Amino acid sequence: MDKDTIAGKAEQLKGKIKQKAGEAVGNERLANSGAADQVKGAAREAWGKTKDTAHDVASSRRDDAQMRADDARERMEDKTHEMRDKITSSAQNLRDKISEKLDDFTERNS
Repeated sequence: MDKDTIAGKAEQLKGKIKQKAGEAVGNERLANSGAADQVKGAAREAWGKTKDTAHDVASSRRDDAQMRADDARERMEDKTHEMRDKITSSAQNLRDKISEKLDDFTERNS
């Protein structure tokens, strides 16, 4: 919770107390000052909540970006593994074909 949210709530409470005290003793100036404090407190609380929300959204976006990066890295590792398997398999097949041709050539020329 942002410090402005807490301070805003405290300012609203102070304003309510001032307003009630002013009304109780018939002091309009004190009552109006209390009402003004409540408005200022509400604005400060809203500002604090806005900052909290912005922080949460930014944090969520960082988390989403990290998850997308992790997924992309994992897919890339899978593709790399597949390509490595294909290359080694192709090399082995080529080796086997060359060996077979050499064996055929050797048999015909013996």
